[in-house]
Amino acid sequence: MSSDKSKLSVEYNWLGPNCGIKVSNLCLGTMTFGEPNKRFEFPGNTDPAQSQAIMDRYYELGGNFLDTANIYSDGRSEEIIGDWMKKIDRSHIVVATKARFGTLAEDGRDLPNETGLSRGAILYNLKNSLKRLGTDYIDLYYSHGWDSGVKLEETLRTFDDIVRSGKVRYIGVSNVTGAQLQKITDYNKFMGFNAAVCLQQEYNLLERTSEIEIIPTVKSEGWALVPYSPLKGGLLTGKFKRDDHEVDKSLAGTRLAWTAEKPKERAFSVAPYVENFRENENFWKLMDATSDIGKQYGKTQTQVAIRWALQKDFISSVIIGAKSVQQLEDNMGAGTGWSLTDHQMKQLDDLSAFTKPQGALYPYSFIDMVNSDRVRKF
Repeated sequence: MSSDKSKLSVEYNWLGPNCGIKVSNLCLGTMTFGEPNKRFEFPGNTDPAQSQAIMDRYYELGGNFLDTANIYSDGRSEEIIGDWMKKIDRSHIVVATKARFGTLAEDGRDLPNETGLSRGAILYNLKNSLKRLGTDYIDLYYSHGWDSGVKLEETLRTFDDIVRSGKVRYIGVSNVTGAQLQKITDYNKFMGFNAAVCLQQEYNLLERTSEIEIIPTVKSEGWALVPYSPLKGGLLTGKFKRDDHEVDKSLAGTRLAWTAEKPKERAFSVAPYVENFRENENFWKLMDATSDIGKQYGKTQTQVAIRWALQKDFISSVIIGAKSVQQLEDNMGAGTGWSLTDHQMKQLDDLSAFTKPQGALYPYSFIDMVNSDRVRKF
């Protein structure tokens, strides 16, 4: 692997104001490294050789931030990363993994005490993640989602313990509400626990509801935001055309087709666009805009969508995925060397603006009104 600094495709940011490490502004997501997961069989998995090639090229282009989880490919993703890290200096890579969802037993059974955020589940999954990754510490350890079955104090005290032990450097959380994020912040603060520093949440041009409560909390409490799914399961790549009568063929093998097979079970993936994106005029206006902007810079619509997220001042790094080295290089073309103008950012903001549900207008509309002149940059 080469190390030509002149060819870097990333910039480096602090992982939020409460963290002492810097990460590349493009984080490589590894959910599809390895064989399909027994529980969530996402499309587009890459075998170990393909996965290693993708990580090689990511590292050559300056990337230093890998995101995985204990359940990705039933632990195989972590193993592939662990094998790859044997080739480099471990200290050069920031590795993030997660606990909350348990892997399945060999016979497909759920193992109930490996699931959740109890002390036992966290320690069990941490031990196995360290083993699979072949490392004695994890840089960033996320709770993969809220656990209503366990008292928050038990979870946060355990996270504090594993940071103090040296097995984990920093704690993050993922897939939470604004109220939950604030509760975690306050609990850590008043119990004297090590603060969680990073939030991983879906955020893109088609999913901006986190702007209601999540992002204001991120800003006011000093969290880093590392969004996933910047392309909304492929919808923002530009591969789907308004007048494409063969559009169903173009869906083959995509996240959209995978979701459409079982829309109720897989609705978290790209809903609510699975059934109505073809008839959604706002979607096509947005796609026309990303196409026009891309042509001005010689960039793809994929790169424009990722660049929009990168230029949000509350985002430290954006998680990208790739099925091939070529797809990786396309995604990383968003990382550095160009910027959207303020006008273009506003254009995309306006075209992707979401309408708050009727029941959510109050008190958000009132808060927005009285705070319009109280916005601060941190």
